Amino acid sequence: CFRQGARAAGLARVELAEIGTQVREDSSEGTVIKFTQRVPGVGASPGAESGNSTARPAFTDLRTESVLIPMISSRGERSYTLCVSSQIGCAMGCTFCETAQMGLIRSLTPAEIVGQWYAATHILGVRPKNIVFMGMGEPLDNLPNVLQAIAVLKDHNGPHVPVSQITLSTSGRVDGIRALAEHVRQPGWHRLGLALSLNAPNDADRSAIMPLNRKWPLASLQEALLAWPQRSGNKVCIEYVLIPGVNDSPTHAAQIADFFRPFGLLAEGRIAGQPIMAVLNLIPYNPRRNSPWPAPSEHAVDAFLQSLIDLGVFAKRRRT
Repeated sequence: CFRQGARAAGLARVELAEIGTQVREDSSEGTVIKFTQRVPGVGASPGAESGNSTARPAFTDLRTESVLIPMISSRGERSYTLCVSSQIGCAMGCTFCETAQMGLIRSLTPAEIVGQWYAATHILGVRPKNIVFMGMGEPLDNLPNVLQAIAVLKDHNGPHVPVSQITLSTSGRVDGIRALAEHVRQPGWHRLGLALSLNAPNDADRSAIMPLNRKWPLASLQEALLAWPQRSGNKVCIEYVLIPGVNDSPTHAAQIADFFRPFGLLAEGRIAGQPIMAVLNLIPYNPRRNSPWPAPSEHAVDAFLQSLIDLGVFAKRRRT
């Protein structure tokens, strides 16, 4: 009954967080809807009042952030993808990311994660076709709660979202990728999608913008991705945020092709030999507050995308 918007059935109840702000923006494919929900905060740890630098301040007014993104298919049909948060703030420290500037405040519970789908579907009236864990937080840093939320979302007696339409995105926690790979080998999980935020194709540049890379460099990350269970033609999605002067040179494009080689490259735009195991989504950088970098020009994005295609990378452009 939750699928139809009921808030209670027997002993099961939906405790829905109140919707805070809503922002609607027009796009070429429809209206983008961004919304927040108020969730319980966290109290201060001992020593906060005395100025102890290691004490945690109180965060009493916390909000999840979610985005409903319209997409038009090749047949002209509109559907929505829901981008959900798994944490408030993030501990990964990526320098280009707005959320990373907050640090990690707390992880979300399974109910708070599922509540984002419920609010979109039954409060805002937009039932998403796809769900992507690409909002605030690192999903693999909150893996037990994320897995429980996905179990509820795909439950035939609940939201009944096909697991093939759910994608989890990570900044590159190799231990989490390996743990998730073991989990998706279970019945009913094998078509769960995996996305990686690559953003730089060499260790020096990636470590500079993504501190996580210092612990898990590209070689170990590539190995973990190659071991990801390949079922039903599913491809690992590699996300690449294009930042002017940081990761947009011809050398970077060539290094991306080298990283993709074990996953399969195209020959003259067609699959030649081994199956293609990964696809690159090129995303123009959306500057965070006080960003040291601007957004790339349309010409720069188009030129970089074409250079990847010319090198045999199965690449597509995605919105910010």
